[in-house]
Amino acid sequence: MADIVEPEVRSRMMSRIRGRNTRPETVVRSGLWARGFRFRLHVRGLAGQPDIVLPKWRTAIFVNGCFWHAHANCPYFRVPKSRSEFWQKKLLANRRRDTAAVARLVEDGWKVITIWECALRADAQNAIHIADDLIRNADSPRWEISQPPSDRTSCHASSPLAGKEDI
Repeated sequence: MADIVEPEVRSRMMSRIRGRNTRPETVVRSGLWARGFRFRLHVRGLAGQPDIVLPKWRTAIFVNGCFWHAHANCPYFRVPKSRSEFWQKKLLANRRRDTAAVARLVEDGWKVITIWECALRADAQNAIHIADDLIRNADSPRWEISQPPSDRTSCHASSPLAGKEDI
């Protein structure tokens, strides 16, 4: 299927998609700040440049968009119909890069929390509450906060990850 807009328009649209300071990221930062957490943003010295780094708690937080990070079983993710081969390749590469960055952080002794966009859409305050609890109390080094596929009004945390790579 051909694109419905001209290439110049599509290029302009795509160039406006931000990788930092996105709405989901600012929601999480505001919520954590209100709960007393102090953090660094996009620390270049850490694998994957986590969106939020809490050095005191040795915790790295990634706030992932469901589309760009190919969130499996999520109602907000689907492979585009146009140029689907290109998108499958790109999104799979994103997932592999994410997996490698998380593995490296865990290997270096960091606790890693991934907060998915769907969890924030379902219940941002609950997602932030779960993140707060994981930062302070979690014993496992790897956690994900997402929306259960069957419930569009809540979010939950899970660990360890299954690590699927199919899109």
